[in-house]
Amino acid sequence: MDTPLTVGNALQELAALMARLRGPAGCPWDKQQSWHSLLPYTIEEAYEVAEAVETGQVAALRDELGDLLFHVVFYSQIAEEKTLFSLEEVIRTVTRKMTRRHPHVFAPSATADQAGLPAAHEVPARWEEIKRQEKTAQRAQRGESGPASLFDDVNSHLPALLWAAKVQRKMGQVGFDWPDADGVMDKVREELAELEQARQREDAAAVEEELGDLLFTLVNLARHLQLNPEITLRRATRKFQNRFRHMESCLHQTGQTVETATLEQLEALWQEAKIASGTIQDTQ
Repeated sequence: MDTPLTVGNALQELAALMARLRGPAGCPWDKQQSWHSLLPYTIEEAYEVAEAVETGQVAALRDELGDLLFHVVFYSQIAEEKTLFSLEEVIRTVTRKMTRRHPHVFAPSATADQAGLPAAHEVPARWEEIKRQEKTAQRAQRGESGPASLFDDVNSHLPALLWAAKVQRKMGQVGFDWPDADGVMDKVREELAELEQARQREDAAAVEEELGDLLFTLVNLARHLQLNPEITLRRATRKFQNRFRHMESCLHQTGQTVETATLEQLEALWQEAKIASGTIQDTQ
């Protein structure tokens, strides 16, 4: 039977395992990896965490979180070998940051009960203000002049939907925004009309630009409807994928495939799949 481990001991055990994998008698593949070579796998692991959350697979979530944690240890081990930083520094840095960004909990003036705490919807604004103060201090330490940008902490390497959502959220925080979703809906219609006009002119560059504007506005609409556009699109994609799998299954039972079926058969099966979608599991 495994000896029960505390969180700290378990993390030390994982760090020791990683050091051994990268050591002289370790795994040839692990020893060959760098931050850059690991990056595609890390992104994949993050999306597998998202998949487990969205489909409600608890055991899978536990496993995927473990894989993601392993990557944190992996990056830190490589850094330590280069004498850049250690896993302990990673943990202490994030602990200090989260303590600093939650003054309503950890500051000396914080109350011991819920009475003096901000409401949940007030916390993000306070969080952003603290982050702005941190960025200003960092710029001063680097000797940078000129005003800080609202987008200094916006990572343009995010997936496009998330990047657009974060840019729009930042602009909304300073009041450059529609007052409600109705205004955004009007903008969606406007952008759709401009896209159609570009199509009619057969102007390929304008079509691309107008389609981008439409997508950007739809992301803004999602924000005003208090929806995450990335998650919303993932759910829609999974829904349509599951409907198509239903069609494939029905055709397989009759010895056919989607390639051999007629368009009329496919349309009928699609409508059937839409009706049955309440019973088709998203986890398929």
